[in-house]
Amino acid sequence: MAKGTPPVSLLAIPLDASSAAPLFRQLYDGLRGAILSGSLKPGGRLPASRTLAGDLGVSRNTVTTAYDQLLAEGYLEGKVGAGTYVTRTLPEDALLVRRGQARGDDRTGQPGRLSRRGTLLATTPAWVVRGAADPKPFRPGVPAMDTLPLDAWATLAARHWRRSTGHLLGYGDPAGYGPLREAIAAHLGTARGVVCEAGQVVIVAGTQQAIDLATRLLLDPGDPAWIEDPGFVGARGAVVGAGARLVPVPVDGDGMVVSAGVARCPEARLAYVTPSHQYPLGVAMTLARRLELLCWAHRAGAWILEDDYDSEFRYTGRPLASLQGLDQQGRVVYMGTFSKVLFPALRLSYLVAPPGLVNAFVAALALAGGPPPLHTQAVLADFFTEGHFLRHIRRMRALYAERQEALVRAAKAELCGLLEVVPSETGLQVMSWLDEGINDRAASRWADAAGVVAPPLSSYTLEPSSRQGLLLGYAAHSPRQIREGMRRLATALHCGVNTS
Repeated sequence: MAKGTPPVSLLAIPLDASSAAPLFRQLYDGLRGAILSGSLKPGGRLPASRTLAGDLGVSRNTVTTAYDQLLAEGYLEGKVGAGTYVTRTLPEDALLVRRGQARGDDRTGQPGRLSRRGTLLATTPAWVVRGAADPKPFRPGVPAMDTLPLDAWATLAARHWRRSTGHLLGYGDPAGYGPLREAIAAHLGTARGVVCEAGQVVIVAGTQQAIDLATRLLLDPGDPAWIEDPGFVGARGAVVGAGARLVPVPVDGDGMVVSAGVARCPEARLAYVTPSHQYPLGVAMTLARRLELLCWAHRAGAWILEDDYDSEFRYTGRPLASLQGLDQQGRVVYMGTFSKVLFPALRLSYLVAPPGLVNAFVAALALAGGPPPLHTQAVLADFFTEGHFLRHIRRMRALYAERQEALVRAAKAELCGLLEVVPSETGLQVMSWLDEGINDRAASRWADAAGVVAPPLSSYTLEPSSRQGLLLGYAAHSPRQIREGMRRLATALHCGVNTS
């Protein structure tokens, strides 16, 4: 093989840009399969990442990410100044895989025995971007971590470790740390209009766990469930994981179109909504729609999961009151998170259950591993009671308003005619609409090649959308970083449009 020339087996790796699987993952799977099948021999040299990227028509970043994963797993080895080679000693699990047989297949060559539900879950697309510690522009949903009150947090954490006694070193209340539940209930009552007592608050390890618990408790296999379309992919996955049937319900400028849900499936057992700041479109559900949704739930005996993921950050006026606060029949399970308010690694969220469901949620949580560590919960409780939480919220509202304005200005300066950014009154990201004729998945790939994260709207939809757009996060980036990121995005879109 000539130096730098890809072997035929590499050029034959199928890469499908329209697939839900990222290109780097498709390339990783193809390379790994070629190694295990013997198409790529132990000790064989791989082409340089730039060369292979050019031959396959993908970004160099796609190739280097696939190479890095294979290096980390032991399928490849790098030699300084000499290139990248197939390892001479394959990972131990490869010894269990016959030639031409994918991992997960049994010795008869039959596919691994996933359940039908497991197969659906494994093939449900999820938008996953690595490297959140130093996120690229414009990754959605990432808060500003350069302005966190870490000194205050560290002081509280050290205090609790110094004073730790049995009550923080044991398992604790399966519903969560009592003082934190009280602080959350008090905050929700004043800031979000949630009607609850501390006993209804259940502490969980992230909103995804809350959604997963709720769908498994409230849905039987085969039950229909309304999902916003476009909507949060994690909720879609939880419904699929519960074995339930997805019923996509369109969203317009007033939020979920309840009448469309009723027309499609009036007997649905559950509806998942983001009424205060719809994800990803950013609209707020009107009062009329909220009341219509509650009336349907009461009539149908259905449940509503209200995901209030980032409504603390409203830049004009007071935050919108919760849907749960309007509920007179106890049909709403309210969910909130500290991953967006503070930092994602905290992995600490909560749900507010109707009184009759509290014991069921606590029992299900105990079986799912229980709440997050008590020490972390105790630190957050003091963070609340000593005033740090509300001070941080006030600072972030001003900061995020400034950063969103910088994004809108930069988009107008750099992308006029290609991309229209729609300002939002709330949150950490905004929807932007591409000019007619530009495919959002292609635009997202062009952006990725330029070092910019811009998820396509179509990755959040179950049914075809009449418009194409990109979701742009701004909260984690300074105005200077936003301007630089927008210049890169503009260059990528202009080049992509001109060469497509």
